[in-house]
Amino acid sequence: MPELFYVLAVVTVLGALALVLVPNPVYCALSLVGSFFAMAAIFILLNQEFLAAIQILVYAGAIMVLFLFVIMLLNLRSDAPFKVRWSFRNVLSVAIVLGILSQLAAVFSAPASRLGPLGDYSPERVAKEGAVQIVSDLLFTTYVLPFEVISVLLMVAVMGAVLLAKRRSGEEGPADATNPARGQK
Repeated sequence: MPELFYVLAVVTVLGALALVLVPNPVYCALSLVGSFFAMAAIFILLNQEFLAAIQILVYAGAIMVLFLFVIMLLNLRSDAPFKVRWSFRNVLSVAIVLGILSQLAAVFSAPASRLGPLGDYSPERVAKEGAVQIVSDLLFTTYVLPFEVISVLLMVAVMGAVLLAKRRSGEEGPADATNPARGQK
């Protein structure tokens, strides 16, 4: 079972790296979807079926539809072939990611006693109340402000994409008989 976890972790990280390194926005979105599905499989390995379903429905479903909508609305096309460009920034990003991964590997390979107390979220409480109840309590009490801030940020991002698309469509396009000024620079 640990081997499957490591395979899924590698797929997740490779999908995230492809998101950053691939120049084509559609391929970036598809690599992010693959990363989301690998994370959902990791949740299933952890016996958290509800979180896996939410991961697929909310992130791979709704959020990716939103991203693809924005990509199509902005009409971002890249005719360049797939090529990884290694600039200083990309090399630095990969080095930082590898450093974070090494820290995560050190944390997850440590015995549970070294990770600190579990506090109020012990396995007994999870078995008694259920993971869904605990997650919903945290989401709607402790983390309600960050949850709402993220929803407002997503709404602002969509409004910004629509504004950019309208501005771009007003500047570009072929001239036609109904609007001879369109297409002139």
